[in-house]
Amino acid sequence: MSRIGKRPVELPKGVTAEVKGQTIEVKGPKGTRSFTANDDVELKMEDGSVVVSPRGLSKRARQQWGMTRSMVANLMTGVSEGFKKELEIQGVGYRAQMQGKTLKLSLGYSHEVNFETPDGVTITAPKQTEIVVEGIDQQQVGQVAANIREWRAPEPYKGKGIRYKDEYVFRKEGKKK
Repeated sequence: MSRIGKRPVELPKGVTAEVKGQTIEVKGPKGTRSFTANDDVELKMEDGSVVVSPRGLSKRARQQWGMTRSMVANLMTGVSEGFKKELEIQGVGYRAQMQGKTLKLSLGYSHEVNFETPDGVTITAPKQTEIVVEGIDQQQVGQVAANIREWRAPEPYKGKGIRYKDEYVFRKEGKKK
């Protein structure tokens, strides 16, 4: 077992945290986030860091211990640096552009796909073949990127579609004569 829960979560510069019972509220330069921990763990502030400890030795308490520590660390990262997912588009005629808060995607369908930007996330298209999704909530950033990718996932024969920047697409050989 990794024992990630034993490590305290240090507060980055410019970030303040306040623990009230099972809820932690974190404020930073990019915004404010809060998280309510499970009753199986205990949150404490000690020497400028947040310490997570289990209440008891049950399997569930140990599971929640590491997960809660990771969630608190993600809160700190989100309000100080933010999270970012980069997508790239490959395929002839496939392109993306922003119009206000709407991402317009041309993906080989008979119509353009309009994707509305949800609150708490910013989407930019620096090039016609690149999309950048940024925000302070890691789960929301990942979900928005997955929803965009879902419109045209990369196919294994030509590799056309929307993929993550560092994603490897396994290529298949076509039919032989």
